[in-house]
Amino acid sequence: MAKLIYLATVSLDGYMADGSGNIDWTAPDPEVYAFVHLVLRPVGTFLFGRRMYETMLYWERQPLADGGPQGTPDFAELWRAADKVVYSTTLKDVTSARTRLERAFDPAAVRRMKSRAARDISVGGALLAGQAIAAGVVDEIHLFVVPILLVAGTRALPDRRRLRLDLIDERRFASGVVYLRYGIPA
Repeated sequence: MAKLIYLATVSLDGYMADGSGNIDWTAPDPEVYAFVHLVLRPVGTFLFGRRMYETMLYWERQPLADGGPQGTPDFAELWRAADKVVYSTTLKDVTSARTRLERAFDPAAVRRMKSRAARDISVGGALLAGQAIAAGVVDEIHLFVVPILLVAGTRALPDRRRLRLDLIDERRFASGVVYLRYGIPA
């Protein structure tokens, strides 16, 4: 059975975007970029909310490169090879290949998707991830913690939700970014 993972780049105080919606501080250096590719390599399907999907559409149009930093595959290759599900009540249609639009997040459908998938599934976007965490369908949370304080913005993790996590892995990068991988006990 596939795992559903939530991967997010967050500030030290837990935000994934600042108060203006700015995410420029999340751009990974080559060392972090290469590691993100290793983490995402097992993912065969991405689940997105509308805003995260619109942000990630960049990779649909980005020309394929001969390789990313340190010889890693270009993220555009990973994006294009994966299936994508976009959850939105406002989006009229999707414009990327291998993508379908769903009007509502259905935890039972995600459980079925996990049971049938040969590869892991990733959920992206704080709101959608919060729904998936609350529904109990997320198996792991992967955080890339950037040494910056934002004080306000979009929280990466849901508020008012207590959840025990088990540390599975950790890694520190020269840039000061710290990777934390947590499992959610059944």
